Amino acid sequence: MVLGAAIFVALGAPVVAAAPPSLTIVAFGDSLTAGYGAPVGASYPDFLRAEMRAAGYQARVLNRGESGDTTTDALARLPQVVALRPSWVILEFGANDGLRGLPVATTHANLQQLITGLRRGGAQVLLVGMSLPPNYGPDYIQAFQRVFAALARANHLPFVPFIYQDLVPKLKQDRGLLQPDGLHATARGNRMVAATIWGYLRPRLPPLAGVKRR
Repeated sequence: MVLGAAIFVALGAPVVAAAPPSLTIVAFGDSLTAGYGAPVGASYPDFLRAEMRAAGYQARVLNRGESGDTTTDALARLPQVVALRPSWVILEFGANDGLRGLPVATTHANLQQLITGLRRGGAQVLLVGMSLPPNYGPDYIQAFQRVFAALARANHLPFVPFIYQDLVPKLKQDRGLLQPDGLHATARGNRMVAATIWGYLRPRLPPLAGVKRR
């Protein structure tokens, strides 16, 4: 490629570099973002990338999901995500905090630090809410769910109330949207999650020239 560029310069023809992606989106989360148990290339960020390109956005969508991560683990990885200089971060954490029965105050404080750190780094944040299996009891589940809604209000964030909000209603007819563990989406489930996320993200992106929003 260097030789080819030299030939073009020698001939007096301009060398035109490929345009960089106009947006960098980082999906920052745990196993639900990483695509645990799904085939390679079938995580929700993979499908989100396809959705964005189909809509005309030349976006770089980076998957920074790590299975097993709590909000405390996320704080340790925060500088790596900020260094990517994302336009948007899809923030999906808290499920592992809840499954381990960690205090909701800890989850709240850690998520607030993540939001603050990402914004200071220049990113906009789309917050993704979580829930827990019924055996954790209504009191803990409700307190856990309130963390996400409260953070969204306090920080004026766009907010997906529940990552599986469009998937759960279809489970009675299609159990194949979740893996046998009942927690992680299959490839088809991840495609649905991507559509959910895209529905919240797209209205907040800069419009494309000559393209009308639906």
